[in-house]
Amino acid sequence: MGRIQIKLTDEHNPPHFHAEYAEFKAIISIKESVAIKGALPTKQLKLVLAWSEIHTEELLKNWESAEKNGDIAKINPLKWGYNENSCPSITKTRF
Repeated sequence: MGRIQIKLTDEHNPPHFHAEYAEFKAIISIKESVAIKGALPTKQLKLVLAWSEIHTEELLKNWESAEKNGDIAKINPLKWGYNENSCPSITKTRF
């Protein structure tokens, strides 16, 4: 199984992040923890949404910090029965 990458990028509101898995890409609303554009395979989407729900507060703080000064803090991956490389964690992308 491949790695799910999470990226905050220099974009517009509403607060969101980009999730990528293999050739699949989705944009996830931070406040609602739903895919607002694109798609991921079902299993990976469930992992990303669970991770987003758990880390909503941290994601919103990172969004605000990134908008102000470009800095984001590391957010831990989802602890799951899978190889850690298959679980989402945040990747620093310059704002």
